[in-house]
Amino acid sequence: MTTIATTPITPGAARSLKNRVSTSETLSHTITMAYRGLLKIKRTPEQLFDVTLQPIIFTVMFTYIFGGAIAGDVQSYLPIIIPGILVQTVISTSIVTGVQLREDMDKGVFDRFRSLPIARIAPLSGALLADTVRYLIATTLTFVMGYLMGLRPEGGLGGVIGAALLVIVCAWSLSWIFAFFGVIARSASSVQGISMLILFPLTFLSNAFVPVDTMPGWLQWFVDINPVSYIVTAVRDLVNSGTIGADFGWSLVGSAVVVAVFAPLTVKAYMRRA
Repeated sequence: MTTIATTPITPGAARSLKNRVSTSETLSHTITMAYRGLLKIKRTPEQLFDVTLQPIIFTVMFTYIFGGAIAGDVQSYLPIIIPGILVQTVISTSIVTGVQLREDMDKGVFDRFRSLPIARIAPLSGALLADTVRYLIATTLTFVMGYLMGLRPEGGLGGVIGAALLVIVCAWSLSWIFAFFGVIARSASSVQGISMLILFPLTFLSNAFVPVDTMPGWLQWFVDINPVSYIVTAVRDLVNSGTIGADFGWSLVGSAVVVAVFAPLTVKAYMRRA
């Protein structure tokens, strides 16, 4: 006679249930979702066209078009333009976060995630963490192009690494804003349109490409308070002299404020819309 082993069932009232996840579990879930994002990039490498072609095209085009007019020659313009191109390229790349988020939500992918016993923020933070790979690629290519064109950073390798980390951190924090647009917008195209409408003036109306003192007085006032200008100045200080100034600190403080404000808003909007 065969004996069938049975597993005792614990009554619901006697079970230890919880509706919250710990910090370590949240981190684990975020890393898992980030790995999913990396797999998407691996299977559809054309997603990297913007971060591979844009740094090369913008660096070459802007340098040879504006170099002689602004700095007298290309070599003198490189220490000015490379940090500006770096900030402009990497920050623009963060728009993709919101666009892809909206596409995933339209396909119902995030509805499945919402039904899983995972941290609510994990699908969002994981996607944003995976996008740091895009920022790293854009940063590396910009510095490589600058080096090939003749840039020799006076700040040394330490200054270059510090500038790269600063730009990646700032871009990651700004991606929470575009992720918020990705949640509340109705289509991926509208996310891109709204994001570019905000980001385009901020990047070009800054000190990224031309000296501020060549601008009209009323425009100088806007450039001086533009957060992108703080990031560009901090990157230039690190790359060209290896120094950390007040702009570096303000850039990090601004990034922390953006995350503190938009991360809860994005998660709340995501849970409501999902």
